[in-house]
Amino acid sequence: MKYTVEKGKKSTVKITIDLTATEWQSAISEAYEKTKGKYSMPGFRKGKVPKKVLETAYGEGVFYEEAINTAFPKYYTEILDKEKSIDAVAAPDLDIKKIGSDGITMIAVVVVKPEVVIGTYKGINFKKNVYNVKDEEIEDEIKRLQERNSRLVDVTDRAVENGDNVIIDYSGSVDGVKFDGGTAEKQTLVIGSGTFIPGFEEQLIGMNIGEERDINVKFPEEYHAENLKGKDAVFAIKLHEIKKKELPEINDEFIKEAIGSESVEAYKKETRERLEKQNADRAEREVEDEIIKKVTETSDVEIPDAMIENQIDRMVQEMEYRLQYQGLKLADYLKYMDKSMEDFRKDYAEQAAEYVKSQLVIEAIIEREEIKATDEEVEKRVEEMATAQGKPVPDVKKNINARQLDYIKNDIIIKKFFDFLKTSNTIE
Repeated sequence: MKYTVEKGKKSTVKITIDLTATEWQSAISEAYEKTKGKYSMPGFRKGKVPKKVLETAYGEGVFYEEAINTAFPKYYTEILDKEKSIDAVAAPDLDIKKIGSDGITMIAVVVVKPEVVIGTYKGINFKKNVYNVKDEEIEDEIKRLQERNSRLVDVTDRAVENGDNVIIDYSGSVDGVKFDGGTAEKQTLVIGSGTFIPGFEEQLIGMNIGEERDINVKFPEEYHAENLKGKDAVFAIKLHEIKKKELPEINDEFIKEAIGSESVEAYKKETRERLEKQNADRAEREVEDEIIKKVTETSDVEIPDAMIENQIDRMVQEMEYRLQYQGLKLADYLKYMDKSMEDFRKDYAEQAAEYVKSQLVIEAIIEREEIKATDEEVEKRVEEMATAQGKPVPDVKKNINARQLDYIKNDIIIKKFFDFLKTSNTIE
């Protein structure tokens, strides 16, 4: 196999691959072995028709397509292994320049990582936000803890009040005619939650258990059901149960049982420390984002379309995963939003381009400053993982695969990168 490499336009490389007759015929024979099972001819069992017979019957090129699919990845991978400067970022476009029994010439246009003209990344002044923890935030945390540990208790000695949980039957009608979705039995509703249409929940206040009442409401003009928009409706209500939320008393005993802290004061102290750390981490992330934004703005790089499209692919996939967690499908979401997939992808284009540019700039600075993860740093990180997992270091090492190791190295490098930027600039 012979090949040549030429620099192309807009971050592309053209690789011309020439295979000799022997190499090409070997690929054709391999293609025949892969596909012969689908051929049958009179006088031969299926999958046993000789190669020459098939070539005579269907033409010399009957196995060419499969032979290309076999040969190209093999030789293309060999070339990339040899030519370390070719940093491919997308699948190549393949064109066949010449083909015949005596050999083949394939031309692959490869999109490669573009050159980055790095802007200023030292000696810049940045301001860091300071977020102080307020006493109100501590109290809010305690209130949320109360809410998580609350319980509903039956109310039998009074009428419905705002904030109660009620269980009702309801049947709605417009102009005396019941409508779809307007009837339910033993429906739970929190008064004041705004779950039902405006005016519905407020009219249940004052009802007693067992009472039946008609209430009048008006559907909003922007209601999702076309036939109900702006319509006056009557709901026949029957109240079955009233429950109220009972919050636990905040004392040392509750705190110890609910969260494991020794006392209310200890919990407040732990909460303040946790929130302070969150605030400090937030401030650090904001500074890092601001530094990257500034450095990226002053850097220049011509981003290949393929890299942006690849990033959009990842962003769409992440969105699809998030929707799946909510029990939704992307196709249904797009239909609800009245968007095509093409328009949906366009919405991500600018964000994807900014992200790709920032990553390219980060990688360029890391390479220029020769920021690396040493064996000792990797070893230390693995030891920390072992301690966190409560396992012996050799056991953790044994179970780390190449991908996880790359992740550890990259994580170390990125931390060192941001540490380098922070010490190379002024942060007030």
